[in-house]
Amino acid sequence: MSLKAFKRALWVYHLNTGSCNGCDIEILAVLTPRYDVERFGIKLVGSPRHADVLLVTGPVVKQMVPRVKRIYEQTPDPKLVMVVGSCGIEGGVFYESYSLAGPVDQIIPVDVYVPGCPPRPEAIIHGVVMAWVKLEKAEQEVA
Repeated sequence: MSLKAFKRALWVYHLNTGSCNGCDIEILAVLTPRYDVERFGIKLVGSPRHADVLLVTGPVVKQMVPRVKRIYEQTPDPKLVMVVGSCGIEGGVFYESYSLAGPVDQIIPVDVYVPGCPPRPEAIIHGVVMAWVKLEKAEQEVA
C-alpha cells in the first residue's frame, strides 16, 4: 500500500439546516484533542467564501432554503457538499414534519453522505477524507 499526501489543507464550512444538534456535537468531537483533525489540515472556517467543503447537518426547513442556496453559491469552485446524519440524507425522525422542504439533495447537489443518527466521529472523518479525494480529482480534471 502506498501512502499519498494531500496537496493542501481542507477548509470546511459547517451549516446546520434544522437538526437536533446531535450531529453537530459529533462534529465538535472530531475537533477535540482525541481526534484532532486539524493536524491533518482539516479546519472549520467561519465563512463559506473560504471553504472547500460545505458540511450540512439536518433536514432543510422551509425557512432555510434560500439561505442554503445562497451559501452554496458563495462557496468557491471547486466545492463539495457533504451531508452528515440521517436527517440530512432522508429527513430522519422529522421526515413528515410540515416545516421541512426535504433532504439536502433536493435543494443543492450532494457529493458525500455520512449516514447515522448521529454518525460516529470516525465516520465523519472518513467522509471528509472521501470528500478530499473527490476534490483533488476534480482539481486534476480542471488542470
